[in-house]
Amino acid sequence: MQSAKQKISDMASAAKEHVNICTAKAEEKVEKITARTKEEKEIAEEHRKAKEAAAKMELHQAKAKHAEEKLTAKYRHHREPVKVEHHHQPVGTTDPITGTTVPTYPLGGNPPLAGHKHNKNV
Repeated sequence: MQSAKQKISDMASAAKEHVNICTAKAEEKVEKITARTKEEKEIAEEHRKAKEAAAKMELHQAKAKHAEEKLTAKYRHHREPVKVEHHHQPVGTTDPITGTTVPTYPLGGNPPLAGHKHNKNV
């Protein structure tokens, strides 16, 4: 599906490029007709060449964008971030006066083993 979409998008971009090139050629002819000197005619030709180059650049940028969209759709499930859920108990509470964390277990003792299985046979 994505390959067909990319091909159709590329064809549409190529058609747009051809339209832009034909427009540049028509504008060149108009400029050459109205030109009075040889230099003005050369400037008209340079304008056409610049417009053709811009049209080709737009075509290549569009094709790159279409290829990127195809890859994005193909590998979307690989790029989505994995949701990580932490099952840890909070170590303590925040003291409202100092803003520091105060442990809920005794200072000399060990923290409770949150989420760990206890061996009841010992």
